[in-house]
Amino acid sequence: MEVILLENILNLGNIGDKVKVKNGYGRNFLLKQGKALRFNKENLDLVNKKKDELNRKNTEIKNKFKEIAKLVNNKKFTFVKESKENGELYGSIKPKEITNIIKEKVNADVSPSQIILKDEINKIGSFQADIVFHSEVKAKISIKIEKIQSK
Repeated sequence: MEVILLENILNLGNIGDKVKVKNGYGRNFLLKQGKALRFNKENLDLVNKKKDELNRKNTEIKNKFKEIAKLVNNKKFTFVKESKENGELYGSIKPKEITNIIKEKVNADVSPSQIILKDEINKIGSFQADIVFHSEVKAKISIKIEKIQSK
C-alpha cells in the first residue's frame, strides 16, 4: 500500500513523503490515526497545498514535546515492590505504571505507547527506558526497583 505521510514518523519518513507500507499498518494505524492519506493524484495535490500548514503544526507539536522532554530527561524514578528471595518481582513493571509515576513526580503527560523498554522490568535493580515523544524528540529515564523492607 502506498501512502502520503501527514506527519514525520520515526523510521518511515517526513511530511509529504510517499512511502510503501504493509496493508495492515497503513489501514489500521496510519490511515485510522490520520497520520497518512492513500496515495493518489488528488491527495498528493492536497498535501502539497497544505504542506506549510502541516509543517507549522508539526513544529508546534515538537516544541510542546520538547518542554515535556526537558522535564523527564535523565530523571530517575524509583519503585518499591515486593519480590521473591531471588530478587524477581511478582509482576513486571509496565509502561502504564511508569507513566503514572512520571505524572505524579514531575507532572508531565506521557502516554504508555511512548515508553520504549529495552528489557522487561521484572527484578530488583536499575533499568533504562527511552521515551519517544516525536520522531525528533526523545528522552531517557532511569528506573530503579527496590525491595520492600520487611519488618
